[in-house]
Amino acid sequence: MKQDRGLKRRSTGTPSNRASRSRGGDLETSAAQAESSVGTPVDSSGAPGIGKGRGKGGPKGGSGAKTSKSSKKLGRLRRKKKAAEVMARQLQQQLEDQPNFPVARPASMQRRHWGIVASFFLLVLAPLLAVVFYLWTIAEDQYVSTAGFIVRSQETSASADALSGLGGLLAGGSTASDSDVLYAFIQSQEMVEAVENRVGLRQHFSAHWPQDWAFALWPEATLEELTGYWQRILGIAYESDSGLIEVKASAYDPQTAQAITTAVVATSQDRINALNEQAREDAMRYARADLDEALEQLKAAREAMTQFRTRTRIVDPAADIQGRMGVMNNLQQQLATALIDFDLLRGALSPDDPRLKTAERTIKVIRERIDIERQTFASADNTETGAIGEDYPSLIAEFERLTVDQNYAEESYRAALGALEVARDEATRQSRYLATYIKPTLAESSKYPNRLIIAGLAGLLLLMVWSIIVLIYYSIRDRS
Repeated sequence: MKQDRGLKRRSTGTPSNRASRSRGGDLETSAAQAESSVGTPVDSSGAPGIGKGRGKGGPKGGSGAKTSKSSKKLGRLRRKKKAAEVMARQLQQQLEDQPNFPVARPASMQRRHWGIVASFFLLVLAPLLAVVFYLWTIAEDQYVSTAGFIVRSQETSASADALSGLGGLLAGGSTASDSDVLYAFIQSQEMVEAVENRVGLRQHFSAHWPQDWAFALWPEATLEELTGYWQRILGIAYESDSGLIEVKASAYDPQTAQAITTAVVATSQDRINALNEQAREDAMRYARADLDEALEQLKAAREAMTQFRTRTRIVDPAADIQGRMGVMNNLQQQLATALIDFDLLRGALSPDDPRLKTAERTIKVIRERIDIERQTFASADNTETGAIGEDYPSLIAEFERLTVDQNYAEESYRAALGALEVARDEATRQSRYLATYIKPTLAESSKYPNRLIIAGLAGLLLLMVWSIIVLIYYSIRDRS
């Protein structure tokens, strides 16, 4: 059988032999076609014969010229044919002189191929089957509870803003900044500690250790490790534009998952209340400070007014000066009456009459009293009428200054008292509060672990690692 196959290969030859032979055959075929296209029979001597049909009817001269042309053309074709045959024989000789190469054997599995198949089973199929077995038989189901909330703030009334500038202070920062603070607080260690105290995260998530070692918590985990595990069981989505916060917590049973989200909401509410309390304390402290300062100013103004009244023995200088002006007016009227009576007596009595002297003395006394009264208004030396030795213009100027100070202190005190009332009103209500738009849900079916996605990613990763190892192996093999 092997000899027959070798003979067959020898007779068949290589593709180059077959191409040369086909090229020589093509030249012979073209020469034969040219000879047949002339249409003139050729005898054994090589001269063209005259066709029977043509020699009968055509003219002799025209047929001879045509026969001569055909003979020349046929000669050229014969020469080309002979040259092609010689070239074909030479190519055939060259091809026969060349050695014959054996045909490649059919492909078969080599040792390295079996090694690659074995590595595929060891590095891809076996780990993937282990992952699938773990996910579907060992890994515990986890349930998810969802809660959503937003930080809202109340606006201060316009009347309160008019009484004091504490509206913006009590309102604090914007809602968006409060949401940013709350978003960071939910992921903090303080939140983890608060939820641990409320729910007991370590006890719940370490119950399935070490069977479910990939998803359970180590029983002796520290608070820092528990904080890292908190990032795995809690998902938080935050929209900075609207301030919406959505929290998803997973646990081994629906009730614990709901308890975790409830604890997160309650702890977040406590933190918002703490921020409110701090803002209210600051506002009340500032309002009390303003009120104390206004009260001290009012006390000082009233004390100065009391000292003025004690020193001058005048309750109201305006009322006192009006009384003194009344006295002056009365003296002026008495002086006018006395002058009229004196003129009447002087015209009716003799100059030595005692009644004229009495009238003169009366007029003199009234004029002296008027001068004394006038001096008490502008002089500080005359104390005969009970004055304190201070002129009335100075007393009135001092009294007006003290009155202005007292009025200003009273207005300031009323404004500070109103600001304190506003701060107290704001303290009775929450300026910020947590509005829950999704209450903590109770799951009915498990959602985690997502077995199909985890298995698919594990298979893809294993296949990529195996492919890289195979490529590295073949690269080293080709270079060596």
